[in-house]
Amino acid sequence: MPQQSWTEKEERQYEHIKSQAMERGSSEDRAEEIAARTVNKNRAQAGESQQRSETATQDIPPQRRGGLRSGSGSGPGGRTKQQLYADAQRADIKGRSKMTKAELERALQRT
Repeated sequence: MPQQSWTEKEERQYEHIKSQAMERGSSEDRAEEIAARTVNKNRAQAGESQQRSETATQDIPPQRRGGLRSGSGSGPGGRTKQQLYADAQRADIKGRSKMTKAELERALQRT
């Protein structure tokens, strides 16, 4: 799955992340997805990609994050306020813009 625009270093990083994910029990498809997303996010943060999201460029690097914030909220700190706000927006929760992170969590649990 390595992209043609990736450097040799990025291709090595991709292979390493993929093998580590497979050692932890991920399927090959899932391991490839994890590796590609990690490399692409690093490229976006370095300003090397043509397309990038605002969260990809402002968030901490995936290597530093180390699974601290999984989508399930099981890691220390759970989801970010920004992630909670986006979920509240999708759930059409009123007053979400003035809510704290804890209030957003409680409001989402009620839905």
